[in-house]
Amino acid sequence: MAEVKFFYGDNVPLEMHKVRIVQKLDLVPVERRLEAINEAGNNTFLLKNSDIFLDMLTDSGVNAMSDRQLAAMMEADDSYAGSATFTKLENKIKEIFGMEYFLPAHQGRACENIISQAYVKPGDIIPMNYHFTTSKAHITLNGGLVEEIIIDEGLNTTSDYPFKGNMDIAKLRALINKHGAEKIAYVRLETGTNLIGGQPHSLENMQEIRKVCDEFGILLVLDASLLADNLYFIKTREEKCKDMSIREITRAIADLSDIIYFSARKLGCARGGGICTRNKDIYMKLRELITLYEGFLTYGGMSVREIEAITVGLEETMDENMINQGPQFIAYMCNKLNESGVPVITPPGGLGCHLNAMEFVDHIPQSQYPAGALASALYIVSGVRGMERGTISEQREDDGNEHFANMELLRLAMPRRVFTLSQVNYAIDRIRWLYDNRKLIGGITFVEEPKVLRFFFGKLAPVSDWQTKLVEKFKADFGDSL
Repeated sequence: MAEVKFFYGDNVPLEMHKVRIVQKLDLVPVERRLEAINEAGNNTFLLKNSDIFLDMLTDSGVNAMSDRQLAAMMEADDSYAGSATFTKLENKIKEIFGMEYFLPAHQGRACENIISQAYVKPGDIIPMNYHFTTSKAHITLNGGLVEEIIIDEGLNTTSDYPFKGNMDIAKLRALINKHGAEKIAYVRLETGTNLIGGQPHSLENMQEIRKVCDEFGILLVLDASLLADNLYFIKTREEKCKDMSIREITRAIADLSDIIYFSARKLGCARGGGICTRNKDIYMKLRELITLYEGFLTYGGMSVREIEAITVGLEETMDENMINQGPQFIAYMCNKLNESGVPVITPPGGLGCHLNAMEFVDHIPQSQYPAGALASALYIVSGVRGMERGTISEQREDDGNEHFANMELLRLAMPRRVFTLSQVNYAIDRIRWLYDNRKLIGGITFVEEPKVLRFFFGKLAPVSDWQTKLVEKFKADFGDSL
């Protein structure tokens, strides 16, 4: 997306691509949407795609692929071992990241499993800027403890601080001094901190983390799944990096990392993932587990067609006019809602627009899951599926007590190159109407609760008849309109 000014009217994001293949959408009536959300146990993960109009659940595995990616998939060498397709990806990793060794895996959480099994022992501590659900689950399953040491500004919902995903260096040093370097399995840095609004870290912050890791002899592991967005923000928000190319920023980040892992469902816009390193000892340690859990070293649980697509997708990530589409669409949505008084996380980050449910439905206590309730309400009035990123996405303490999240967010993901601006404007309109009628929204409570990753499969029910009243108000205001 280029910096193109409009002479008449407002400047809006201008797509630097054209649509060649389309997929039909359906917007089912509000009565059906009410039925559907209750059939799904008020869990948007359990909705059927046939009942969804705009799917903003995630940006993972649902991004639009380019013509070059689709063409590359036809060239795949499907040899079980020694595939030329794998060699293409391996060489692209070396070119972009400067990493000699690459291990494929079927997705990002598979990489988390491999790294956790290899390095996390009972009693180990893993400092990170902020956790992701599955990264924390893999660490705790192996007996480790996650310590979040994000800067204080990171948890401020309304801010103009450009890098809210930065790690607090003083807290990192204090943590190491308290427990000893031998208890630190590795330091994990997540680009585009997912659970606090897709907020980026700076290159300068990563350089400071690297100094501490070198001082104490600790590995630095980078979760680069949301690297594309973070690269854009470093380029546009970090003064020292404004004259650097995207490729140069990428190499600078890679040079600071001991291990990089990523979900290609986000980075590369294809279904797969991988781990890369320049250290042969690390490679040999992880290699044993890849074949055991994922598949042979030249496919790692992926289709070779996906490997071809990832190779092209990583190269396209080096194009600023490709990676800026998502952040600019997200900024447009966030700014329009913010102007209307709707509480959103600022500054706009990557991944998606995040509604601040703590303020949006401030009458709902955290024990009744305000972000989950807001997700249900928005689906009912719009057919837009978002994802709860709050207390439901946490897990209970060992004693059974609820672990309340720092933030209650409704994430409206922006899959790359998928939605049109008119569709984004539709979502904005329905969110504004819902905010005006927010007092109609009530809480929800679990009726079926898994012990692990409950946000995927758990089922909930409204605590009152608030959903029926919300539909009645919708029909009164919109009439026969869907």
